[in-house]
Amino acid sequence: MTEQRTDFADLVRQRRAELGVSLRKLADQSIEPTTGEQPVKFGWLSKLERNQSTEAPTPAVLRALHVGLGVPLRTLQEAAAAQYLELESAVWSEDRTTRVLAARIEEMSDDERRQLAEIAETFARRRAQRSSSGHGKSDD
Repeated sequence: MTEQRTDFADLVRQRRAELGVSLRKLADQSIEPTTGEQPVKFGWLSKLERNQSTEAPTPAVLRALHVGLGVPLRTLQEAAAAQYLELESAVWSEDRTTRVLAARIEEMSDDERRQLAEIAETFARRRAQRSSSGHGKSDD
């Protein structure tokens, strides 16, 4: 028997805790931006956070949670796909940093993406220099 994935539930639970809002408050502030409706229900959120079986979120629920949680829509979509469809993502990390970077990349200008790539290259060069010189510990 396969263990149930909790990627989406964990993301919602952790972000709600970071914001310090109740389940009811999150449901109230999760407004679907194109219709103004509130498709996120308290009972569904409660079951989700307790890792009880829930139906997969609809696109409207994901868009509303994007507003309510302040999390990139792409991050929510990927977490939901991982939990409900067992989708594996190459840009998934435990601390959500790579998910956020990947989700925000399309919002960046060409210059910002270039700067981000330069930063990543700098880290890679430093790691390679440390490894080849035998000085310091690797961060791997």
